[in-house]
Amino acid sequence: MSRKILTSLAILSAMTAPALAVPVCSGSYAMDQDWYTEKEITDFYEMDLRSRGVNAKRVELWSGCIRAYVTLEDGTEEMQFFEPLGLRRVY
Repeated sequence: MSRKILTSLAILSAMTAPALAVPVCSGSYAMDQDWYTEKEITDFYEMDLRSRGVNAKRVELWSGCIRAYVTLEDGTEEMQFFEPLGLRRVY
């Protein structure tokens, strides 16, 4: 293959790879953001995740998703994403 084709393929793959890695969530948050502060909302989701067995240490509202920093059984921390309604994990 020519160098131009290889370069074009490398650029194309670099542009599409990050887009595939971003989780997409639909719906809205369980609590109205006009009535509650962001801290109250994230505290609510943190408690809800913990009640479901997820060891969430910090929770944030992130691009329509719930982003949680979860401590795993081996002690490492992992960032996980959840749907706002139902808290289904998004990969």
